[in-house]
Amino acid sequence: MLMFLLAVLLSSSCATSPHEDFLHCLSLRSNDSSPISNVIFDSYDSSFSSILESTIRNLRFSASDTPKPLVIVTPLTTSHIQATIYCSRTHGLQIRTRSGGHDFEGLSYVSRVPFVVVDLVNFRSVDVDVENRVAWVESGAVLGQLYYRIAEKSRTLAFPAGTCHTVGTGGYFAGGGYGLLFRKYGLAADNIIDAQVIDVNGRILNRKSMGEDLFWAIKGGGGGSFGIVLSWKLRLVSVPETVTAFTISKTIEENAIKLVHRWQYIAHELPDGIYSSVTFNTVNRTVMASFSSLFLGGSAELVSLMQDRFPELGLVKQDCIEMSWIESIRYFGQIQNEPLEILLDRNFKSSLTSPYYKAKSDYVKKPIPEIGLRGLWSRLSEEEAASAVVGFYAYGGIMDEIPESANPFPHRAGNLFKILYNVGWQEDENVHSERYITWIRRVYGYMASFVSKSPREAYINYRDLDIGTNIENGRTSYAEASVWGRKYFKNNFNRLVRVKTMVDPQNFFRHEQSIPPLLSSRNKRANYKTK
Repeated sequence: MLMFLLAVLLSSSCATSPHEDFLHCLSLRSNDSSPISNVIFDSYDSSFSSILESTIRNLRFSASDTPKPLVIVTPLTTSHIQATIYCSRTHGLQIRTRSGGHDFEGLSYVSRVPFVVVDLVNFRSVDVDVENRVAWVESGAVLGQLYYRIAEKSRTLAFPAGTCHTVGTGGYFAGGGYGLLFRKYGLAADNIIDAQVIDVNGRILNRKSMGEDLFWAIKGGGGGSFGIVLSWKLRLVSVPETVTAFTISKTIEENAIKLVHRWQYIAHELPDGIYSSVTFNTVNRTVMASFSSLFLGGSAELVSLMQDRFPELGLVKQDCIEMSWIESIRYFGQIQNEPLEILLDRNFKSSLTSPYYKAKSDYVKKPIPEIGLRGLWSRLSEEEAASAVVGFYAYGGIMDEIPESANPFPHRAGNLFKILYNVGWQEDENVHSERYITWIRRVYGYMASFVSKSPREAYINYRDLDIGTNIENGRTSYAEASVWGRKYFKNNFNRLVRVKTMVDPQNFFRHEQSIPPLLSSRNKRANYKTK
């Protein structure tokens, strides 16, 4: 009896860490048919670093002093995800969910408090139903896989999403998602018709069982706030067998600034079958403005249209390339020299992009005067901008017709174009990374008088922690969240907060820019009901 009491006292005096308690909890909730032990990796595993780094797309967040997860879980079944949620809640660990790793601020795999990464790399099936013009895609699939599977079955069906084929669908859809077809068909989120999500209580919900409030919130409200979305049902859209693309680059000596100034008045009023952008970057120490378009039709019709609407650009048929829609993804993704199967390579890393970068975004409602464009041009001529890109992406088309409240993404009518600012640098320059980040902040400050105001709007998928964070001792502050929340979501922010309060009142799913719950008695409830 004495020995038994000593054993009990000794065991109780040996405190275990949250890490160990978490792993023990997972082992208890494992099942023989699919043991979770096969998909758990911690720092003691030889493959931990390679798994963590496999989809880190911004090496700013792979430094030795960057906080690392205690554990990475690469689930094979929904039960693995449910167990991870339960054990994380029980032992006070945060969860970060990663699908492609393209989060601009690394929030899908970095946290300042003890955390676990759920990497959905094994949830990547794509099921295309041509007859009903729909597809189910799991959140771990990348955009390239989705496009490839659609093109396997049809040359005249597509999905309106982005051109970077290694972006994970889970995070991309959660932020709205724009791309080559968005002026014709809206955002990716506008074409989602169902989803499966695991909530904070481990329940697997579809659109009917989650209710319209939560379904609305996950389609553009940003990832990491409401649960873990397993899969999405998409409405596919029609495209012609032949589409046409062009890119024309101009220097300042070739009247680039006047052309960009004119473009601002024209691009948003072009037919909705035209995607139009201008990107500024430095080539051989010369700043270039590149005018690019995708047209849902043949080159003859496009040339005629552009000569009528934008004759100053001087587009001729020789500038145009006719192709299929799937080939346009390679063209605008700058992988046109690669085989089509490159779209299936989720680990592809282009030599054309910088391994380290910082990005910001803006929305423009009135044309920027020539003097303003000249000021931007001069800043792109500075040494720090050698690997910088600034992109103007024309709005208009159906984006003017979809209400701001249709889903959380509010940037609709009234916008001429969106701006993406991106500055990059190489590994040997990383010791001087602050000079590049300072440069982009200066450019962003310079542009303040030319862009949207009250709020100065921003795009959630171009995450930017400069515009505010909301974590206080690991908890969410509503007051701080409203600063960036209204930039990303405008008036939709309040509805997102109400949904968060219903579905996750204790704020388990959170990060530096997650949606906060309202502080009320409802926060004491473990369950919720939706209308």
